[in-house]
Amino acid sequence: MNHLESLGASERFVVLAQAYPSLLLARVVSQSRDLYRIATQQGEALAEVSGRFRFEALSPEAYPAVGDYVMIAPPLGDGSRAIIHHVLPRKSVFLRKAAGATSDAQVVAANIDIAFLCMSLNQNLNTARLERYLAVAWESGATPVVVLTKADLCPDVADVLHQIAPITLGVDVLVTQSDAPATVEAMRTYLKPGITASLMGSSGVGKSTLINLLAGAPLLSTAAIGWEDKGRHTTTHRELIPLPTGGVVIDTPGMRELGVESVDLARSFADIEALAQGCRFADCTHDREPGCAVHAAIQAGTLEARRLKSYQKLQREAEYETQRARQRDLSKINSMFGSKSAMKQMRDAAKQKNARR
Repeated sequence: MNHLESLGASERFVVLAQAYPSLLLARVVSQSRDLYRIATQQGEALAEVSGRFRFEALSPEAYPAVGDYVMIAPPLGDGSRAIIHHVLPRKSVFLRKAAGATSDAQVVAANIDIAFLCMSLNQNLNTARLERYLAVAWESGATPVVVLTKADLCPDVADVLHQIAPITLGVDVLVTQSDAPATVEAMRTYLKPGITASLMGSSGVGKSTLINLLAGAPLLSTAAIGWEDKGRHTTTHRELIPLPTGGVVIDTPGMRELGVESVDLARSFADIEALAQGCRFADCTHDREPGCAVHAAIQAGTLEARRLKSYQKLQREAEYETQRARQRDLSKINSMFGSKSAMKQMRDAAKQKNARR
């Protein structure tokens, strides 16, 4: 097995790479600002994107991220860097809203098979956050697995599992604690050769501790968490980490704000979606309409009112972020080409030029 295969390269990406016979396939291992560490069949190298790539990229989402498969021109061997020309189509992607007032989104991790969604079992376990994580995980294309950490901080684990059961329908739930390394063994069953997993969750919930236990070595620094679930940031960058038993994991910084743009809530809120089929009106918003089956379930005590509020909140966020994204893309097109019609004319001219060659 070559170095690239050990980092999860599958036949899918080998086939996609054949469209660029003059370039080499690589995977992004880590990133520091505009500099990337990539893995090729032979080993690792530093890389940066080409000037043309920068010109054509319409948003930060277009740039390479940890976990991406990219096509590169290799370094010349004189201390130069490899040049990234293309990012291959992603099979899954996690996005986070960029810091500041901008509506841009950043890619947190790409080409993830398993998303371990980590939450600490303390007195401040946030069910709304878990619902958000699950909604985004399903939309990303990865398979979510909920990992409840630090069970020693919870006086009644069984009660917590009962509370989150409606939220985690169809999702595996694992319980771990840092002072009992054997509890992470269940995670290893998902981490087979060729599988890429990511650990996601708020700062301080124990992601780095879990990775250290899985790797069998203290690769990442860790920090304590208090009863208020306020941990310190111990991961400052994302990095692919190969495991000795096979598979790779990506540790991520604390996720303050996972994006919900265009998210499909049908799987993470399957109970509400099923109830909505019984509403009198097909476009029922579950607000004040007569004959609302969702409100009837709340009154009957079979659905929590809090869960409906969370569902509606994520719906509003998704609609808002989708509108912002469209406005952002249109603004960037206008700044580069003047208008959509001008962009289309330039593309048509380029096609005609290529056809005459």
